[in-house]
Amino acid sequence: MLVDNVTATRRLGPRVLLFLAVIATIGCDRVTKEIATITLSGAPGRSYLSGVIRLEYAENTGGFLGLGASLPEHIRTTVFVLATGLLLAGGTIVIARGRLRGSQLVGAVLFIAAGSSNWIDRVLSGTVVDFMVVGAGPIRTGIFNVADAVMMMAAAIVLWAEVRQRPAPPAPEQADPA
Repeated sequence: MLVDNVTATRRLGPRVLLFLAVIATIGCDRVTKEIATITLSGAPGRSYLSGVIRLEYAENTGGFLGLGASLPEHIRTTVFVLATGLLLAGGTIVIARGRLRGSQLVGAVLFIAAGSSNWIDRVLSGTVVDFMVVGAGPIRTGIFNVADAVMMMAAAIVLWAEVRQRPAPPAPEQADPA
């Protein structure tokens, strides 16, 4: 019985940590967007660390970095609410099937969590609140939010896991000197 409990705990532990990562991702994104709305909406932008970090309020009707913002509303709704919702559901199904492991699983879970947080904004208001810009001098990111940053980090984790997992190419055969 004790062995069964230990095994169950080992299986449950990573799931609990992933669940907490989902809650933390969505929670941090929602809270920071609310703070940005309260403190930055209608106010001038703020600059920190000699302009390396800038905070300014924007409501993004498009996708990442405003892509698609100029599309007609019915197309934006189809793409950013319906299609994105289906993709997030599909990603959740892939995760639930249990085929991903380690870093791939962590990256996929974080990507779905962050994407879901932005998707919630789109469903509720048709826009996503963005508020951060990072850079130095003329080299700057587009405006983004916590969910966007987590999505980029998650994509990097999955890519790193994929590259790390690939087997090394076989060594070339050497000719027999005899």
